[in-house]
Amino acid sequence: MLSRRALVAALGLTLSLGAAPAAHAQDGEVFIPLISKGFQHQFWQAVKSGADQAAEEMGVRITFEGPDNETMVDRQIDMLAAALANNPGAIGFAALDSQAAIPLLRQADEAGIPVIAFDSGVDSDIPAATATTDNLAAAGLAADKMAELIGGSGKVAVVAHDQTSRTGIDRRDGFLNRMESEYPEIEVVSVQYGAGDQLQSTEVAKAILTANPDLDGMFGTNEGSAIGIVNAVREMGADEVTVIGYDSGKAQTNAIRSGEMAGAITQNPVGIGYETVKAAVAAMNGEELPEVIDTGFYYYDQSNIDDDEIQAVLYD
Repeated sequence: MLSRRALVAALGLTLSLGAAPAAHAQDGEVFIPLISKGFQHQFWQAVKSGADQAAEEMGVRITFEGPDNETMVDRQIDMLAAALANNPGAIGFAALDSQAAIPLLRQADEAGIPVIAFDSGVDSDIPAATATTDNLAAAGLAADKMAELIGGSGKVAVVAHDQTSRTGIDRRDGFLNRMESEYPEIEVVSVQYGAGDQLQSTEVAKAILTANPDLDGMFGTNEGSAIGIVNAVREMGADEVTVIGYDSGKAQTNAIRSGEMAGAITQNPVGIGYETVKAAVAAMNGEELPEVIDTGFYYYDQSNIDDDEIQAVLYD
């Protein structure tokens, strides 16, 4: 359900869209706002840097904003409504909730404003394209690596960032589905949610470890989830637990170098930002776009963290 402010903004959007051309900001400059899922993780700073690079190359103006944390769906909807009310040429949107924004995105579509989803898509065919990691495949690779490291049998758990965004759902399910289909001797004993917040994820992971003292491994589905697990393992002295993460901020790369984390999936956040703006400009120009723009992923650990290919997609 939309918040009161979002409803008011949405009504204002409906009125304003008919009053000015949707392809340009009021000063005649092409304007493309990007609404992210948050701004507190280094991942989003890296996405912004890629978007800034593309905007400079293509001669458009962008803004980049997101709510204070990745649980604030209503706040993100407010931001989306406000951005659309400014008559942008196109918009980039990384949904916290894969369904909540659809009414506003439908209004944008009806007004001729192209929508590019990034990082996390929506349950709709409205976006002209989605610039994202193949999260199902990436989490499946994380499951393969976990199985290899714990010897193909044992007990594992997942700390996920949410169960509403496309990334939260796909990373969870990619891991679980691979375990179920390929590793029958590995039991997933718990899947819990820490809102992508380091402190909350630490408490969630500690509770899992307390309830499962014989746990062999834990998978964290984003930066905050993974560091929460590392914190919990350290605080509880559970050094025997194999930890695999997702993303590659400084805290995670440090944990891999120190051996506290066995490995992690890194996305290409700079590429996500860059391809989002590039696709937005292409959509404004009427060009055909693929439904999904796959921005790639890699598994990294102590053995390859300093390889050029991996260093290019880390965001310390």
